[in-house]
Amino acid sequence: PARCAYFVERKKRFCKMIPAPGRRFCGEHGQQEEENYRKRIPCPLDPKHTVYEDQLQKHLKKCNSREKPKPVYFVQDINAGLKDVAEIPEKQVPISSLSKEELENLIVRLKKASNGLELRLKEQILSHQALQEALNDPKNGESAFKHLKQQASILGNMEKLHLLVPGRCFVEFGAGRGKLSHWVDVALQNVENVQFLLVERATTRFKVDGKHKRRDSIFERLQVDIQHLCLNKVPVLEKTKLPVVGIGKHLCGAATDLALRCLVESYTTCCDGENEEPAPKRSRTDKTEVAFNSSADNESNKEERKPVAGIVIALCCHHKCDWTHYVGREFFKSVGLGPGEFNYFQRMSSWATCGMRETTTKASTNEECEGQTNDTEEHEQTFSKTESGSDTLQRILTVEERKEIGHLCKLLIDHGRIEYLQQRGYKAALQYYTESAVSLENVLLTAVPSPSLIPEPT
Repeated sequence: PARCAYFVERKKRFCKMIPAPGRRFCGEHGQQEEENYRKRIPCPLDPKHTVYEDQLQKHLKKCNSREKPKPVYFVQDINAGLKDVAEIPEKQVPISSLSKEELENLIVRLKKASNGLELRLKEQILSHQALQEALNDPKNGESAFKHLKQQASILGNMEKLHLLVPGRCFVEFGAGRGKLSHWVDVALQNVENVQFLLVERATTRFKVDGKHKRRDSIFERLQVDIQHLCLNKVPVLEKTKLPVVGIGKHLCGAATDLALRCLVESYTTCCDGENEEPAPKRSRTDKTEVAFNSSADNESNKEERKPVAGIVIALCCHHKCDWTHYVGREFFKSVGLGPGEFNYFQRMSSWATCGMRETTTKASTNEECEGQTNDTEEHEQTFSKTESGSDTLQRILTVEERKEIGHLCKLLIDHGRIEYLQQRGYKAALQYYTESAVSLENVLLTAVPSPSLIPEPT
């Protein structure tokens, strides 16, 4: 009786909203009232909700769907990849519709392109003291325990690369609830001059970054798509100018490529060229000497000011990669592959995790992706039935063959990322950072400047 008296025909029940005292209908269905009748119309910004017609202008100023001012660090498509859409195939043909000959030819090209690659990655399953208490807490369930083991190994790998040091800004891409940054903060509890930037395009509930108790570390959230993030315009980073460590736990698909380009290209390039004062005028007599000294100084400054101290990202969801943003396009072209093959391989990569069986278990990968998207069911089930579960594929390839091909596709895509980083002066590597029983997405990408040009922290 206390609820709205409007019957929702589509749901075959009454509205669950509670109306104002003395009214039979809630504000949404108030037009049903006989007394004090006011017309409601769909909101022009979002027709999913309605508004009183006589209050439209007032509503438009505060509607959550209104276009909000862009933050200073928003630069449209600064980290986007390919600008020329001519390279992108117009139509993607389902793998299940390929003939046996076409599929076999595709697999031959995949194996040929993979010749010379290290097919078995090094296992580097580490841990960190900061998480030992949580790992030994019996109150944590199986799901929490799996996440803690992954976070502990990520921190262990960061420590091995000497990245858990003072005087750093840790940028967590696809931060979600911010748990990885939280544990980095715990590991650095006695360290000063540390800040955290948590990048997440979606609003997130149950965030943990606000619960840290230390006052000498700075936590700030950047609600922006990585594609449009210009790090050198973030006020707190612009002020402190700390070297950056890019981190991420299960950074989904193309988000990894956007993050790499954000760190290695847009941020590094902007930092190298900003705030440079013009050289003073010199007489002709010392022109040669000045030119030599200026050139040496510029090279020295450019090296000393290299802004990215390291990158540690747990990879995820290769089937969500996009040729437009992929950083390894040059590598693919060098082995005779293009966007057409890439689009097949990125879809076939799902065979390594969820595509090798028709009935998938959601326990391992459904809880993986904490970052750029929240549609966890889509992460688990995409292509599982339409691509690998088809009768045609099952007749041509066994479960183990599909699993092996899926791993090969993931490795090829990741190797393109490694070559991209190596060409830009980084020592990059891939390793297994946890057991497959803990997570099917168990590959960690790490990179540090080679040789390291980051000055020692003071």
